[in-house]
Amino acid sequence: MSDSHAPEHDYHLVDPSPWPIVCAVGAFLMAVGAVKYMHELPLLASMPGSYSVVFYVGTLVVLFGAYSWWADVIKEGEHEGHHSPIVQLGLRYGMFLFIISEVMFFVAWFWAYFNASIFPTEAIGAVWPPEGIQTLDPWHLPLVNTLVLLTSGTTVTWAHHALQEGDRKTFINMLIFTILLGAAFTGIQIYEYSIATFAFDANIYSSTFYMATGFHGAHVLIGTIFLMVCLLRGLKGHFTPKHHFGFEAAAWYWHFVDVVWLVLFVSIYVGGAGIVGAH
Repeated sequence: MSDSHAPEHDYHLVDPSPWPIVCAVGAFLMAVGAVKYMHELPLLASMPGSYSVVFYVGTLVVLFGAYSWWADVIKEGEHEGHHSPIVQLGLRYGMFLFIISEVMFFVAWFWAYFNASIFPTEAIGAVWPPEGIQTLDPWHLPLVNTLVLLTSGTTVTWAHHALQEGDRKTFINMLIFTILLGAAFTGIQIYEYSIATFAFDANIYSSTFYMATGFHGAHVLIGTIFLMVCLLRGLKGHFTPKHHFGFEAAAWYWHFVDVVWLVLFVSIYVGGAGIVGAH
């Protein structure tokens, strides 16, 4: 009788979950709140900018839904043993497709940048960068950030190999170094923005620059949080040499932001350098 309920296949049929619809509702509130807020449309006539409240409420709903959803996935894989090799393969396919979708997201910003820089219009004087723009020195802070991010790619790979070999101490230490390097990158990026001589809405150069580098910075922040969750899980004894897709997905994501930054550095910072102003 004890074997009557044993699974007859290697797949995991998940239980019904409320978290996908919760996250969808939260994302909808975020989108509506952000659009209305950017157009300065009030939710209440007596409260200008009150649509920002809708955005923040949506953000909280998304964060709660995501936390609960991923907690269920961790429980299914780490404690209930549902993540068989075939399930892990499906998860890998899913993560791969997600990263491809992120690549397409950044292609849009690179397309906008290359379209404006290769074919500058009369509206900006038919030159690139537009007159009056003092670009950032690519061989100063951007180069430092490049070295920081490349080093973090090395440490996260080191952590992965240590985990595969069962060296948990080195895995934890290298993961901590990676997180610190990610935080350093974000700090340098914020400082770089603070000394830039052009505002977000100055012209097409500043808009494409901040959209591309800003969204990349957001992905670095998300990736750092992803790795911090893996660190907490590692400290709790999660992950084994043969069962650690949660960390592997974080490492894939981190290498993705590494590659995007290299393209940003070469095309926007170096290729788009004009009159160097800020250091």
